[in-house]
Order: sequence, then C-alpha cells, then structure tokens
Amino acid sequence: MNVPLSENHTAIEEKHTNDEIILCEKLTKLYRDGNILAVDQLDMTVHRGEIFGLLGPNGAGKTTTVGMLTTLVVPTGGKAIVAGIDVVAQPALVKQVIGVVSQTNNLDRALTVWENLYYHGRFFGMSARESREAADRLLVEFRLTERAKAEVMAISGGMAKRLQVARALLHNPSVLFLDEPTAGLDPQSRLALWEILRKLHTEGQTILLTTHYMEEADAICDRLAIMDHGRILAANTPKGLKESVGADSIVTVSAIGNLDALAKLLQEKVEGITRSQQVDNTIQLHIKGTTGVVPKVVSTAEQGGFNITDLSVAEPTLETVFINLTGKELRD
Repeated sequence: MNVPLSENHTAIEEKHTNDEIILCEKLTKLYRDGNILAVDQLDMTVHRGEIFGLLGPNGAGKTTTVGMLTTLVVPTGGKAIVAGIDVVAQPALVKQVIGVVSQTNNLDRALTVWENLYYHGRFFGMSARESREAADRLLVEFRLTERAKAEVMAISGGMAKRLQVARALLHNPSVLFLDEPTAGLDPQSRLALWEILRKLHTEGQTILLTTHYMEEADAICDRLAIMDHGRILAANTPKGLKESVGADSIVTVSAIGNLDALAKLLQEKVEGITRSQQVDNTIQLHIKGTTGVVPKVVSTAEQGGFNITDLSVAEPTLETVFINLTGKELRD
C-alpha cells in the first residue's frame, strides 16, 4: 500500500498538543525493491513524559517505525510529528531534539568512554565547558567513572549499552528512542538498564522503546502497542491489555489425541471456560471466575478418553494478548 505524502502539514500539526510529543497518522513504509510493506498506515500517539513501548516479534516493523521517527528511514506515506516538528519536512531539526540508542553498538571505537560523551556534546553545538561538565556528570550517573579513560572495546556489553544511553541523553533530548535496548544483555545488565530507564522516567524523560521481551514491556512501560506485520493491533497500558483477554487464568493443556476434539469437549463440559484455542501442540483454556476448574478439566478429559501429559495454570500475560490477536506466540 502506498499512501502519498501530503505537501500540507497543517492538518496533523493542528492535532499536536503539548501533551502529545509523538503523533503518527497513517505512517507507512514500503520497500519497493522487495515490495515489502514494513509499516502499514500506523496511527500512534505518545504522551510527554511516558515510557511507550512497541512490542512485537522480529520483523513486525518496530525498527522501521523508529527509523522513520528518527529520520533514518524516509516514509513512503503518512505523517509523523516529533516534539512539534514534522520528520519529513524538517529532519535536521528533529535530529536536534531526539536521542537515539540503536540495537547495535555504534560507539566510536577510536575514542575513550569519556571522549564518546564529550565529542557528542560538541557535535550538538555545546561549548567545550558544557560538554565536559555534561560528560563528567553522566559518567557518575551511569556508573562509568572508573572506566572513563578506557577504550570502548574494553568495556562489557552492559557498560557499552549504558554508555550509549548516556551519550544519547547528553544534549538533553525531548525524546529518547531505544531500539531493543536489552537484546543480548545478561539478566543483571538488563535489570540495571531497567533501573536507569525508570529513573529517567521519574525525571520526566519521554522514552519510546521497541522490544520483543514481554517481561520488559510489562515491567517498565506506561503504555504499549502490540505490533505485527507492520500494523498496531492493540494499544493500552499493560494492565489494560491483559484485562482485555477477559479471563482470570489461563490453563495450558498438553494431551495425547485429537486436540481440536479435546478443546471442543472441554469448552462444552467445563463451566467457566470462555475460550479455547490450540497453540503449539497445546490447548489454551481461558477461565473466568470459577474455582476448582482444573480437576474438572482433568476428569472431563479422562472421561472423554484423552490422556493429559501436562497441565499448567497462569495469569493472563502479554503473550496471551498477542496470541489472541494473532493466533501465534510472540517468539514466532
């Protein structure tokens, strides 16, 4: 789908308010060489001061969306406003008011840890004194002081990611973009970065991040959008998305035999099951309100001639929401 870029930016700019720091309207990216529609008429609003997440599997269009909002990718169609600036009409101005942390380590290997910060500030027009003071301050805040003179290739992956975030913040951006910020990090480094992002949030920093980790989206995002095949399927708070499932618990059943027949039997015979679906050679049962349903599931299956090999009970998760929307697990 190709949505023409309008020459008139007035309509969407009039919708922009002080609370809306990112506003997308039918934002689209079609890669013509492969005829791939990476982002398909995306509508999205991010409020000032919130952590907003784009949650979805690899290939969902998350990175392309961030690329368009940060001027690295030119949209095929639609509109996007970041901090009151049209990303297509004034990309140079947008670059001045955003900070970007990419998936890959793009630190300057020819510079030390401190120099990566200092020269970033100078590049953004800060005076030598301002850049030096900001670099010193961020080294302390991001616990990198002891490694200030180290080459960036000599620091750990977790430190390198912290340095990327510190560098992106040095010129005091209106919006901080992070693309899969914890991919490849060990659990300790991941938790440390979450702590940093929460602190930035309390200080009023607007953050947009992409992730395919459910736990990450649930733990740190004020709101998030579930994305797949270039489209936003649902957007809400993590709690609101999980409540939309309409179930108090999810029972996952593995069994020998015809799973479709078992699912139909259980939904007919067991009170409290509001929905059943087959996912990866298991049956997921959505249970609403009824206690003691698990023994009933087991006995009903056995009476029907089915042998249950495994059964688990959990609260609805963002994975559940994704399965409901797409029919597949998030890791697919």
